Amino acid sequence: MIYLLLSVLSSTIIFVVFRLYKKYDVNTLQAIIVNYFIACTVGFFGYIDGSDFTHVPKESWFPGALMLGFLFIAVFNLAAITTQKSGLSVVAVATKMSVAIPVLCGIFLYNESTGILKILGILLALAAVYLTSIKSKEGISIKSKNLIFPLLVFLGSGIIDTSLKYLETSYVSKTDVGLFSSSIFATAGTIGIIILIVQAFMGKLRITGKNILGGIALGIPNYYSIYFLVMALRSEGFDSSTIFTMNHVAIVTFSTLVGIVLFKEKLIRKNWIGLGLAILSIILVANSAI
Repeated sequence: MIYLLLSVLSSTIIFVVFRLYKKYDVNTLQAIIVNYFIACTVGFFGYIDGSDFTHVPKESWFPGALMLGFLFIAVFNLAAITTQKSGLSVVAVATKMSVAIPVLCGIFLYNESTGILKILGILLALAAVYLTSIKSKEGISIKSKNLIFPLLVFLGSGIIDTSLKYLETSYVSKTDVGLFSSSIFATAGTIGIIILIVQAFMGKLRITGKNILGGIALGIPNYYSIYFLVMALRSEGFDSSTIFTMNHVAIVTFSTLVGIVLFKEKLIRKNWIGLGLAILSIILVANSAI
């Protein structure tokens, strides 16, 4: 359980950093790319014994790490497009509702436990995610021509979580968690550098110190959010469907509370209802695992 709490804390710090990006006009793409290399470095030098990384491409989990690195960048860019076309609330709902994919995969593919409390908790969690994400009384609206983008964000985010569970279960040893996590970020960072090179040739690249600092501030908690999540998935006594549900809903809850305290965010009635449902869903899912 401690790993789950640490993953939630790390993800909440990511939320705070992203909010500060807006305040200090940080270029999100550049900061994201720097963040991947910082996260990779934290893993390589903080959690890996030895310095010989030449065997990494031979590891059975390496193709999966490459795929996840690509998905990290792809989903980020899809989220940016969705934000431009449909707004932040749509992105928030698509990203957080994606928890349904790993939860369903855990139940049907890994034969994880189900029960009235757990099913009710999961349903309440999905309702909580939606209600806490919308920022207007009217809810969210998406033009039919733009529907493909949030759908891709939903699928991409869900596939990332599901793949983490699959690779962690089938290929990644306990001693390789740090190396596995770092390899994902290294792949994402390399793809990001290619994007920056293209921008440079197009004359659109302008790197500043605050973008680099923003990347450093994001990279450290970002690494730990993945590392601790993988470690939480290895915990005995908790199914992955339970871990993913509690992780996503706890992040929503803590991020919302931090938004109120630090950034003076104003919540509408639907947000408060969602917050209450989030707390209730955590209690139900946690008790179902006991």
